[in-house]
Amino acid sequence: MSRLETIDGTNWKDFVAAPKAVLMLSKTDCEKCAAWTEELSAFLEEDREYAEVRFGKMVLNQPGLIDFKKANSWLADVDVLPFNVIYVSGERVKSFAGGGLDRLINRLARL
Repeated sequence: MSRLETIDGTNWKDFVAAPKAVLMLSKTDCEKCAAWTEELSAFLEEDREYAEVRFGKMVLNQPGLIDFKKANSWLADVDVLPFNVIYVSGERVKSFAGGGLDRLINRLARL
């Protein structure tokens, strides 16, 4: 079972409310998103240090995300995908555009 959860309109509220969660935002036609998905998935297969962190991917051009988009007005300013958001107990605490394990790990280490 993959640690990279599929996040959609039915489960996003529970996901972001987790004690620690990383949400990757993507689109179906985004090549950089696909590459980041592969890199992150490979990392998560081996990772034990961040076992308490939930990781998820939301595909923004899929139906059913109206509530998520309304609740997150900052989303209108996102112009580069993939875009990553780190939540702590429902609070958006860090975010960054693009992929990169080093960038992600540096941000998680500072939580």
